[in-house]
Amino acid sequence: MNELKERACEPCRKGDVPLSAIEIERLMQQLQAWEIVAEDGLNRLQRTFMFPDFRQALAFTNRVGQLAEAEGHHPKLITEWGRVRVVWWTHAANGLHLNDFIMAARTGELASA
Repeated sequence: MNELKERACEPCRKGDVPLSAIEIERLMQQLQAWEIVAEDGLNRLQRTFMFPDFRQALAFTNRVGQLAEAEGHHPKLITEWGRVRVVWWTHAANGLHLNDFIMAARTGELASA
């Protein structure tokens, strides 16, 4: 398997099946500092990124927004002073999809940019 950040997202359609627990566990091994959280009965990928000030947190938020627009896959972003929480999941699959792991890997790369 290619590194997640190098993989291309695939188009999702309503009714796509979310990843199984085994698939999620395998993919989680390729991500650092991300966690699975349940919200509204759905599994989601979540990570909080820390920054020394609001300006840098906002700049990161904007980089994630540009990535999301380019891929047509949008996370929940919560920007506060010195931190940004990023949450990925796929509405069409009602849970986690391979695309969420791809985008999480790419998001992690943006934090060091």
